Amino acid sequence: MMVGEQQEGDTCAAERLRLVSPPESSRKLFTEDTNPKAAKMFEASGIPVIFDVVCLVLVGLPFFILTPRHSPFKRGFFCNDESIRFPYKEDTISYQLLLGVMIPFTLIALLCGEFLSVYMCRIKSRSLKRKWMMCVYKAVGSSLFGAAASQSLTDIAKYSIGRLRPYFLAVCKPVWNQIDCKTGGYIENFTCTGNDFEVTEARLSFYSGHSSFSMYCMLFLTLYLQARMRSKWSRLLRPTLQFFLIATAVYVGLTRVSDYKHHWSDVCAGLLQGGLVAVFTVFCVSNFFSLPVEPVVSQAEENPHSNLQENPNNSNHYSSTE
Repeated sequence: MMVGEQQEGDTCAAERLRLVSPPESSRKLFTEDTNPKAAKMFEASGIPVIFDVVCLVLVGLPFFILTPRHSPFKRGFFCNDESIRFPYKEDTISYQLLLGVMIPFTLIALLCGEFLSVYMCRIKSRSLKRKWMMCVYKAVGSSLFGAAASQSLTDIAKYSIGRLRPYFLAVCKPVWNQIDCKTGGYIENFTCTGNDFEVTEARLSFYSGHSSFSMYCMLFLTLYLQARMRSKWSRLLRPTLQFFLIATAVYVGLTRVSDYKHHWSDVCAGLLQGGLVAVFTVFCVSNFFSLPVEPVVSQAEENPHSNLQENPNNSNHYSSTE
């Protein structure tokens, strides 16, 4: 799942297709491994599920450690800095709302996508339920791995840099008569009289967690649709769905600027980081775009092909191969 493995009878992309293998002599040409020991290192049969869970926890460890501590780097400010003098506003999209919508939506999309992928190709070598659960395990596990990595990177940046949010002075309420602003220098020694939790939150501006998480989820689903929806009837439907997914992530990021929760550069960095982690997860962790290991041909074909290049329909999706 999260180490990009493929095992015999366990390649979702290959077994979803209603296909048969070519003659034994042709199969050996493509399946013979020049380095058997290296190949066995990545076989899932030798890796228990607990190993995947441990890897997931390790990747999310910075998030689990830094968030409860809630102790960012204490940065000072310049008295003439207008970028941190904005008023405090309520969130247009709160973090609870973001998680409550993004996580269920992503999981439901993956569950439905894997069910359609397996059901429409009618795998007969194994039960439909078992095959579906196996593919769901890989898809959901990959998405959780990427989400944990994205959140960990976000928290590392937030707590290490401690950039002040645009509304910092509104919640800090510093004792101005104890601050010498006449020199226009950098102020480090000041006392905040506002709520301690709100002041600490106001030090976590770079980069936007809303932007990184929403872009990760939406771009992950965008690439997932690109790998799965390859039928002719989805020629315009797929890019339409992908457009609205990316637009949703961008909208979430824009609300963080209009709500004075982040500077525009925080949002840009968050969108970029979430997008990069999504691309890394899809291409390096999941097997959405992977091709079958063995060459396969459709039963409806009268003249079997001898290699994968001659059969372009053998891709990782749930469209018909006829």
